[in-house]
Amino acid sequence: MTDLNASERGAVTGTGVRSRPRAALPALCATQITSWGIVYYAFPVLNPQITAATGWPTGATTAAFSAALLVSAVAGIRVGRIIDRHGPRTVMTTGSVLGVVSILIIASAPNLPVFTAGWLLAGLAMAATFYQPAFAALTRWWAPDHVRALTIVTLAGGLASTAFAPLTATLADHLSWRATYAVLALILAAVTIPAHALALKAPWPEPSLSTESHASGGVEKVARTRSFWMLATTLTLSAFTVSAAVISLVPLMTERGYTSTEAAWALGLGGAGQTLGRTLYATLARHTSPTTRTVTLGALGALTTAALAVAPGPYGLLVALSVAAGTVRGNLTLLQATAITDRWGTTHYGRLSGLLAAPTTTAAAIAPFAGAVVAAPLGGYPQLFIALAAISAAACMTGFKTTPIKAAGIGSAPGR
Repeated sequence: MTDLNASERGAVTGTGVRSRPRAALPALCATQITSWGIVYYAFPVLNPQITAATGWPTGATTAAFSAALLVSAVAGIRVGRIIDRHGPRTVMTTGSVLGVVSILIIASAPNLPVFTAGWLLAGLAMAATFYQPAFAALTRWWAPDHVRALTIVTLAGGLASTAFAPLTATLADHLSWRATYAVLALILAAVTIPAHALALKAPWPEPSLSTESHASGGVEKVARTRSFWMLATTLTLSAFTVSAAVISLVPLMTERGYTSTEAAWALGLGGAGQTLGRTLYATLARHTSPTTRTVTLGALGALTTAALAVAPGPYGLLVALSVAAGTVRGNLTLLQATAITDRWGTTHYGRLSGLLAAPTTTAAAIAPFAGAVVAAPLGGYPQLFIALAAISAAACMTGFKTTPIKAAGIGSAPGR
């Protein structure tokens, strides 16, 4: 164990003292709140005003936003490769600049094609500034204590909607949607560009010798293994369920006779449960193996989703179930953040996590639309939640197959 002064300088690993920049963690907390709050969460707040002012169809504006998520999924693979080799500073600073430019394009768009082009550029910014690049940076700098750092940054990121949804709504009450986005772009520039440029300057360490052996054979070999594909399948199914369930909770409750305000409070308290879940993940990780917690969270996701499907009330019970479901979601965020290092070490974290994030981000992007489309044919939102619970149960089953063959004792990353 290192002494206090050594821990201030860096983590001792198999290759010596690894630089751990003091400013990186608080800076990434601030930039995750700001980037998610402006590039992601401002849109659902402003979209009704956008469509009312422009006459553009809601489906078209929402499709532009979803296209940004798809671009982010694809671009994230390349972003991960760059970070593995060169570190996060240039990528995340450039992403911040792109984010500002994209929001300004969206704000000034004279027509729907330009609006869509702005969102496509925003997708590149998402890939370069959201959780995945931040996770890659913290995993390399903070390993082997990276779970604590990842937990802190996701707790901060969870405040993005809390901070920026009300701020966006307040600005929109006094300004047009275009002016609101322009103000938000200025905030994005003021917070994220200097934070990424100045706080991520520390030398990018080489992977430690201990983790190098975990990823022997290279990223391509790992990505072709059954365990990696099963992990990708498990997390993709979970991401689809989570995204569809979050967006569908409000119509589920209003269909049962609750007011929109009551449904919104249930959804908001579910977000509080998500924050709670993230605080519990480190304890879960210490007492379970990677496969065990993958299966357990899949099973809990299925149970909470099914419970929401079959419980018509009372209101307090539905709120409690929403909080429980949020707690599972919070753990799933960190499960994905640590899934690579738990099984294959940190050597190719950026590239492998980018490959893993591509299908999960795509699933999260299409899930709200898919849920809305199939709810009516299924007979309503309770039936949709039953179907989502079945998908989550399938994720639980595939989770059993996510242990690498080497994990049996041939030199893979040790489970917790």
